[in-house]
Amino acid sequence: MKREVLEAEILEWMNEGAWRRDEERFERLALALFRLQFAHCEPYARYARALGRTPDDVERAAEIPAVPTGAFKEFDLRGFAPEQTVHTFRTSGTSAGKRGQLHLDTLDLYEASLLASLRQCLLRELVGRAPLMRFLAPPPDEAPDSSLTHMFETLRRAEGAPGSAYDLHGGRLDVETLRRAIHRVDRSPADGEDETPIVLAGTSFAFVHLLDAVTSAKGSSDAAAPWRLPHGSRVLETGGFKGRSREVPADVLREALARLFDIPERSIVNQYGMTELGSQFYDSTLSDPVGPRRKLAPPWTRVRLLDPATGLDVPDGAVGRIRIDDLANTGSVAAIQTADLGRAVLDDDGEAIGFEVLGREAGAEMRGCSIATDVMLSDGRAAERSAGSGETLR
Repeated sequence: MKREVLEAEILEWMNEGAWRRDEERFERLALALFRLQFAHCEPYARYARALGRTPDDVERAAEIPAVPTGAFKEFDLRGFAPEQTVHTFRTSGTSAGKRGQLHLDTLDLYEASLLASLRQCLLRELVGRAPLMRFLAPPPDEAPDSSLTHMFETLRRAEGAPGSAYDLHGGRLDVETLRRAIHRVDRSPADGEDETPIVLAGTSFAFVHLLDAVTSAKGSSDAAAPWRLPHGSRVLETGGFKGRSREVPADVLREALARLFDIPERSIVNQYGMTELGSQFYDSTLSDPVGPRRKLAPPWTRVRLLDPATGLDVPDGAVGRIRIDDLANTGSVAAIQTADLGRAVLDDDGEAIGFEVLGREAGAEMRGCSIATDVMLSDGRAAERSAGSGETLR
């Protein structure tokens, strides 16, 4: 199958609207994509041959060799000529070490995948309503190789209201500008109209530093009146909860954000993603408000939990290393082996309905945009345009 034909079918799947798993379709497309990537990405082909898993040997998607995320630091994993590159995303770097790179010769599938997931798991009934969006992240001109900033910018262009903007500039979080933007939203709409909802998005530790700044300025974390969000608003926080300086439990952060913004905790959605992937995974709380909080996988992806010693799938409910197969990764490698640990979330009948991320394997490198943000904002100057910053969230 030619790549353009394969991509057209994957793109059609992403644009279908309602999510529907289709095992036959996924198997067929995943195997076709493996054949293409084996043929056009020589470092990946060498790796697959060394494992004895060539297209002649592999019969199921589960047998496709997965590349460790660290390989994106060491090898140029792309299946096209370098001069065809239209964009390169790089992993967050907090030192002089190598950074992983995802090279793309098209953004079509990448952006279709992220918008489909955001509309399904975050925006829901807000699609087409143009909520005001504020991003606790650097803007595109300051972070042109950040996949997270590109995601936010794609979302802003597609669904954001005029005035949607970024509130982290030059490594500093502009708390006062963010507060004024929230305060300016019309809280007295005309009869029959709803308040304009707000979507706040940023790394988990950007929100930690925002909470610190608000607490320091007001003297109480319960001083939420100036920060109340309109009905229907929501928060997207992405990345882990461990920074360079401290660790904030996910439930503690959600509780604090819900109190500050006066929104239900189910309106606070966490994203699990990484630079090496073309797709992301979001909490289920807006698409399934009554079910347990877990990550949902788009139907063009597969998430498996593997025993690190054997490489075999762990029993449902057991802890395993997360492997992701992502059909959005057509130009690089679709099968990715992470160093993250996870566990399937089961329903009352014992069926897996999603997964939860438990953290990094012991000894694995700390990584991610959330840690990079914590480093930027931890110098005490992050909120200099407000009343300062503290370390009050425990």
